[in-house]
Amino acid sequence: MNAEKVLKQMLLSEKSSKLSSELGQYTFEVFRYANKHAIAEAVEKTFKVTVRRVNVQNYPGKNKKSRAGRPSMTSDFKKAIVTLKAGDKIELV
Repeated sequence: MNAEKVLKQMLLSEKSSKLSSELGQYTFEVFRYANKHAIAEAVEKTFKVTVRRVNVQNYPGKNKKSRAGRPSMTSDFKKAIVTLKAGDKIELV
């Protein structure tokens, strides 16, 4: 499977930077149809690292209201937390 069709972007936040520095876990936003095997393969091909474990979380969209009071929703997304082999690292810059 093509990595461009699995990985959307790397998520950078305080929590994800702490996970990457202490535990070697990196957080990605992925397409909704991507499974754990496809995510692991895409990360290994893209960054030339060895993946040990992949955890995925589905986030449903939330109800919002605009300034005019019209109802709308935020988009659904899927997040993957990838654990790498000890000693492997992904350069963020």
